[in-house]
Amino acid sequence: MNNETLPDAGVRLDLWLWAARFFKTRALAKKAIELGQVRIDGQVLKPSRTVRLGLVLAIERAGERFEVTVRRLAEKRGTATQAQVLYVESESSIAARLEEREKRRLEAQGYQAPAVKPNKRQRRLIQALGDLDAF
Repeated sequence: MNNETLPDAGVRLDLWLWAARFFKTRALAKKAIELGQVRIDGQVLKPSRTVRLGLVLAIERAGERFEVTVRRLAEKRGTATQAQVLYVESESSIAARLEEREKRRLEAQGYQAPAVKPNKRQRRLIQALGDLDAF
């Protein structure tokens, strides 16, 4: 039998997220679900929730948000190309994710790490500047 299950059957949510390669391990998928990073219609879920075809999931991972619709079910983890067949991401989700990624890139572009480690005097000046923010 192929790694896809029957269409009328369901798959555990943590197992499907792992098979769809949203999380590296099933334990990480379970933890994300318990922390409320995976939702259906804003609803907090349990790892044992059954995933069925056509279900729309909102997944937050590493600061990125995905809105995906389940197209196929799988209980086994396959290659990345096989995993991409399991879901389809909405156009608005892709656009928002790319916009957020570009925003983070532009924010990080202005920062340049110092070429050398600061000396004692420079460290004291840095600490003094940090103390001004407390007021």
